[in-house]
Amino acid sequence: MFRLADRMLADRAEAEDVVQDVFLTAWRRMGQLQDDAAFTGWLYRVTTNRCLNVLRARTPAAEVDPETTESVRTDTRPDHAVQVNGQLKALTAALGELTPEQRACWLLREVHGRSYEEIGEIVGANVTAVRGRIARARVQLAEVMKAWR
Repeated sequence: MFRLADRMLADRAEAEDVVQDVFLTAWRRMGQLQDDAAFTGWLYRVTTNRCLNVLRARTPAAEVDPETTESVRTDTRPDHAVQVNGQLKALTAALGELTPEQRACWLLREVHGRSYEEIGEIVGANVTAVRGRIARARVQLAEVMKAWR
């Protein structure tokens, strides 16, 4: 959940706050959950919704700060680590250019491996809308990241 929140918000402190709030909510509402198998999907949905709320509350001028991206291990090959760090910073900045809904759908699919149906349930959209958001996100990200191919 933290990795999802961190990637959606591009702010470690806000991600920590969101995840802490999500797990407190989960703890308080654990008894209300009817199906144990639905817990993971519910947790993703709550985390995504909290992140979307934080993103919507931000001012439109808020930008992703590349300095907030975590660095990659540099003890193996420094030249490779520099390249990977540059790619991560570019990807983080590109994710910041997506709409919050596109970012959520793309992260849930590409990073967390969720199905289109699961993503639809999490973000409250039908499968067609989810596919469209992911397709638009992929096109936009591919354009920004083509320099790194």
